[in-house]
Formats: sequence, structure tokens, C-alpha cells
Amino acid sequence: MSLIEEANSRMTIRFSASEHTSVSPWRRFAASAVCGPACNDNDPEAPSDSILRAALRLFAEHGLSAARHARDKAEDAFFAADREAYRWWFAVCQALDRKVAAEVNHYSDDGQQSL
Repeated sequence: MSLIEEANSRMTIRFSASEHTSVSPWRRFAASAVCGPACNDNDPEAPSDSILRAALRLFAEHGLSAARHARDKAEDAFFAADREAYRWWFAVCQALDRKVAAEVNHYSDDGQQSL
């Protein structure tokens, strides 16, 4: 058997497209409840743009340890009795990682440490 006859005797692969494109798997997925409404980006408790900008800048500088750096700065401001800086760095830390921010949150506004 020659190479040409051997190539012609092999099984061919045939493609058969779906007959009804209106019921394609993609259209069913797109129309399903999985693609529900968009999230509300107007949350009143969402951080301000300036805090998000600072959080992104800190993340660009420190990577995954950015929240720890913000926590450290918040603690430094707390012990320096700088309430405004404390609130700022706490908000930045919270925007980056709420669990790390919870570690800072045990400080109260009156300057006392609460457990």
C-alpha cells in the first residue's frame, strides 16, 4: 500500500455545528441566573476614592504585605496619639484586608487598648 492510499484510508474527522444557535450552551449560560445583576458599586460603606488610591499605591509598593504595613502605620499613629492618621491608616488597612484590620480594631477612640 502506497503512502497516498494509506492516507486516504484513514478515518476523517468531521465537524458538525449546532443546528440551532439560539439554544447554544453559551446562550443558555448567558441567559441563566448565574449571570445575575451587577453588584452595587454605590455602597455607602465602601472606601472613598482617596483611600482606594492609597491602598493601591501601598499594594504596588509592598505587594501582599501591604495590609501589614498599613496596620503597622495605624498602630504607630495610635501610639503617637494621632487620631486622624490612625483612622486614615486603619481605613487603608481595611480596604486591603479586613482580617488584618480586625487586629488593629481592638484599639478604641479614647486611646485605651481593649481586648
